[in-house]
Amino acid sequence: MTTIIAPRVHDIGGLQVRRAVPSIQARSVGPFVFVDHMGPAILEPGHGIDVRPHPHIGLATVTFLWSGEIGHRDTLGSDQVIRPGDVNWMTAGRGIAHSERTPPPERAREHPLHGMQTWLALPKSAEETAPAFYHHAADTLPQQRRAGAWLRVIAGRAYGEESPVRVFADTLNVAIDLQPDAELDLDAGHVQRALYLLEGEAQLDGVDLPVQHLVIPEPGARGRLRARTPVKAMLMGGEPLDGPRHLWWNFVSSSQERIEQAKEDWRAGRFGTIPGDDKEFIPLPEQPAPKPVDYP
Repeated sequence: MTTIIAPRVHDIGGLQVRRAVPSIQARSVGPFVFVDHMGPAILEPGHGIDVRPHPHIGLATVTFLWSGEIGHRDTLGSDQVIRPGDVNWMTAGRGIAHSERTPPPERAREHPLHGMQTWLALPKSAEETAPAFYHHAADTLPQQRRAGAWLRVIAGRAYGEESPVRVFADTLNVAIDLQPDAELDLDAGHVQRALYLLEGEAQLDGVDLPVQHLVIPEPGARGRLRARTPVKAMLMGGEPLDGPRHLWWNFVSSSQERIEQAKEDWRAGRFGTIPGDDKEFIPLPEQPAPKPVDYP
């Protein structure tokens, strides 16, 4: 049976963010344990996003935009603006802190923002790997244009292509743009797959899809996507997690004790500082202890 997930909606200063994973219906899809859809929005002059410095462990973050710009800085000294079609991949591993802000040139004028940020839990063998940050420009990603479809392989492998982004487990992550009446079979070469419809009217195997929802086809389904209007979608999935994960705030780990250590490290300032963005940070929230994320 096809699973359809309605994301939880949050407003952060005029920008709507929809979180589809984790949810009751899907705690993870392949290695993906967090799926956020940002916008679409038009931000007024003087406004932008300001995600203050905050820490991560045990995961990789992936940012992909259809419109707008976001400036990334981290404790490794990275300073990179991501633009539409680019990929920012940050491997947190044993620990990193970063910030995400609208660059000054964009902030000075009215500007759009539309994109997705996802988190992938690292395999147990890589949870304590060295932190790293990689920027991949749009023209370095494998792309295919065929019969009204534009496919960009963000990470992992799909449609006979493989992204240059370094992944730690078998990964499916593709940006899909379809023209009206175009059809596309979802890549079937992965154990788990899900489709998030960002924009437009579409059908999957002849059934209408709700926009801004996550759809998980039943195992063995053909997965033929048909656009009724221009469509933007993201296909994701891959190899299931190699065990349960605890998610607490910005931390992901197979060990609850490791998350407790990360909490103490952030309190004590042991994640380091971000060059050029060291005047403020997000304090550790007071929340209940983490619960493990089940895996299929």
